[in-house]
Amino acid sequence: MKSFFNKHLTLILGFVGLFLVSTGVSMAAFTYLIKDPGSSSGTETKRSRIDLSKPKTEICPINGAKFTKAERDIWDTRRPTAVVIENHKDARPQSGLSKADIVYEAVAEGGITRFLGIFYCAGVAEEVKMAPIRSARVYFVNLAAGYGSFPIFLHQGAANRLCGDCPGGIKSTSQVAKEVDAYGLLDKLGWRNGQRGNDMDGGYNIGVPIVIRDQYRLSSEPAAWEHSVVASLDAVYNEAKKRGFEFKDSDGVAWNEDFKVWQFSDDKPQTPTASEISFRFWDNWADYDVIWSYDQGTNRYVRKNGGVVHVDQAFEKTPLVAKNVVILFAKEKGPVDSEHHMYYEVVGKGDALVFQNGQIIKATWEKDSATSREVFFDEEGAEISFIRGPIWIEVVPVGNDINY
Repeated sequence: MKSFFNKHLTLILGFVGLFLVSTGVSMAAFTYLIKDPGSSSGTETKRSRIDLSKPKTEICPINGAKFTKAERDIWDTRRPTAVVIENHKDARPQSGLSKADIVYEAVAEGGITRFLGIFYCAGVAEEVKMAPIRSARVYFVNLAAGYGSFPIFLHQGAANRLCGDCPGGIKSTSQVAKEVDAYGLLDKLGWRNGQRGNDMDGGYNIGVPIVIRDQYRLSSEPAAWEHSVVASLDAVYNEAKKRGFEFKDSDGVAWNEDFKVWQFSDDKPQTPTASEISFRFWDNWADYDVIWSYDQGTNRYVRKNGGVVHVDQAFEKTPLVAKNVVILFAKEKGPVDSEHHMYYEVVGKGDALVFQNGQIIKATWEKDSATSREVFFDEEGAEISFIRGPIWIEVVPVGNDINY
């Protein structure tokens, strides 16, 4: 299905160019903390700062899940945060994914997938550390842009054309194609704006305490440097407040004025006709194959990645689950340049499969523009109603087999 090529992309020259051309900010201003092996955090026990025994009466606008009034009082001061989290097998288990309201997954490069977590409602009751943060791709920016006006976008660098020693400071289109230039798209959307934009980039405009380096997150043996960036969701929101991106921006515009809220329904578990969903993104990359197993008792799907139950390291190794699993078939193009970037078309329309209540719905998806949210429709053209709770959207190349 796909050919093998080197998964390691070098962005160092791009960052140097970014500093010299775009910001003029010294790298020394953004110091990272490196933990001593003796202070390995391992699995953490979390304590809620909210009384979660209160009635769950408040509906999350992102995925329809119900929360307490105290939780809503917090999220009503904020706007969604979209976070790019890597999925290299050496970086598992990740931290924080169980607290995302929605998770997107797509290939970043060479058959290796990456996540875009949307954090808004589920992450307010406890301190959430998210890791490992990695670089953005154009299609992740396009998906994040559907979450209202100027959502917070957190990542560690991005595919870009900046270059410290290239003519004009820009890489050729043969080296980095314009269509995959994530920094270019962020500029077009007006998100970057140095240290004043809604874009938070560990590569150049944020530092401690928002992001740190922790090579001992998983064990006493240090992880590779690229797998070590940890972000604090609380610190992200504190920085967003300083920049004027709370529920309303500095001009008084609420983030959700043009936000498309999906339709939601309560649980209706049924005798499953699709009890196990399995698929791969690329051939010969079994470490990234996915299985979702349906549990009728809880009416949810439990995720396996590379044949192993996928867990959240930061929350007592909680298994990652979803109330809805969506297969969004996207046109794949690439590698489109000499740096082996891939491109997935997530603006437009296409086919989809929606799994919920143990059943399958053959569907289509439509996303009119980067700043609109994708909407899913059944075979009769009616908008699909999602079961309240976590939603995982798997961006799979058109033509791939989905087994269920």
